[in-house]
Amino acid sequence: MNPVVHFEMPYRDRDRAARFYASAFGWKTQALGPEMGEYLLLTTTETDAKPGAPAGAIGGGMFPFKPDWPAQHPSVVVGVESVDAAMQRVRAAGGQVLGEPMMIPGVGRYVVFVDTEGNHNSMIEPLMGEGG
Repeated sequence: MNPVVHFEMPYRDRDRAARFYASAFGWKTQALGPEMGEYLLLTTTETDAKPGAPAGAIGGGMFPFKPDWPAQHPSVVVGVESVDAAMQRVRAAGGQVLGEPMMIPGVGRYVVFVDTEGNHNSMIEPLMGEGG
């Protein structure tokens, strides 16, 4: 299998995007120069692997498209300790939370948000204990 080891999202304002993800999720950001296409690196976890390698693999999935549901776009799912606290941080950082958290049976509480750059992403508070 080929695991997901990186994600990319567009930004409209690099500094604003960096502030949003640092404030909402504590990510480290590094703005690269024109020689690297003005790229913004996002570090979401400390690495314990060899230099340049991720600390772990990222899983993924697909969901059926539903014409009457909002925000059905490719996205990144961010794991959080508390969806309620993360929703407050997203709003305080200038993002928008779409709807209320829903319980995914056997998985955890999940909600979609829009960052300051218009990207639709989501966050999940995984269930703890048996199977969580």
